[in-house]
Amino acid sequence: MDAMDDLEALAARLEATGDYRILRRLKPFDNRPVADGEPTRLGLIVDVETTGLDTATAEIIELAMLPFRYTEDRIVAALPSLSRFNQPAAPIPDEVSRLTGITDDMVAGHSVDVAEIAAFVAPADLVIAHNAAFDRRVLERYCPEVAEKPWACSLEELRWKDAGFASARLGAIAAELGFFFDAHRAIDDCAALLEILARPMRGDPDGRGALSLLREAARRPTARLLAACTPFESKDQLKARGYRWEPGEAGRPKGWFRDLPVEEEGAERAWLDAAVYPGAPDIHRYELTAWTRFSEREWLTSS
Repeated sequence: MDAMDDLEALAARLEATGDYRILRRLKPFDNRPVADGEPTRLGLIVDVETTGLDTATAEIIELAMLPFRYTEDRIVAALPSLSRFNQPAAPIPDEVSRLTGITDDMVAGHSVDVAEIAAFVAPADLVIAHNAAFDRRVLERYCPEVAEKPWACSLEELRWKDAGFASARLGAIAAELGFFFDAHRAIDDCAALLEILARPMRGDPDGRGALSLLREAARRPTARLLAACTPFESKDQLKARGYRWEPGEAGRPKGWFRDLPVEEEGAERAWLDAAVYPGAPDIHRYELTAWTRFSEREWLTSS
């Protein structure tokens, strides 16, 4: 028995007491066999570390892309990844360096190659990020080809709290699944998300994997309803119901908006008519799919 076996035996004894939980370091993904003739598709997990949180101005300081193969119901292989630093126009803010561990010295002289990004994205059937509303918008500024792909967001489109997770943060999900990783470094975040998506989703009655559930959610169209010119006194009602304020910047309409399944749209309009608008409602509708969701293009067409 080698030293690692000794440590695993000790960990198993601790876990058996019920008084300890053991976290194991994330290991490289263990590829699975695929049956002859079983079709596979190409997924791509992306993550960016940036100089700030404003998607219109934040500059990439680190980019990672992790392609993987998947079948209809499981992830079967991780493929060679891409990881690049990028020197921004101004020094990296101190708070960003403290959070990510990325310094000006590390990124000096490095840049992301748009053609390389486009080549990595081109064969992907689905692009995934654990906060696609941020990563997609930032990447689309650097590489327009990114906008031509369907995206899914593991943060917003999987029901982590319904599945019993205390938090939807990547590190918190990993800890509840029994592993840890070096958070806030792009390629490590990608590897952690791949492992999470490969696991069965806790509490799913059919035992489906997280990726299968995510793909199902991404395929469903959603309706975005924006309520314009609402009475000021209705703001608390709207917030309590899940509406968010859009200030009307960058050519967007101004008002309170909420995304919901298309089949719930009729009931939501009825609630707006009854609870919010004293007269004629002023409601703008946008239909979102995986091709536009989480992109600036969400706001391009209303009905």
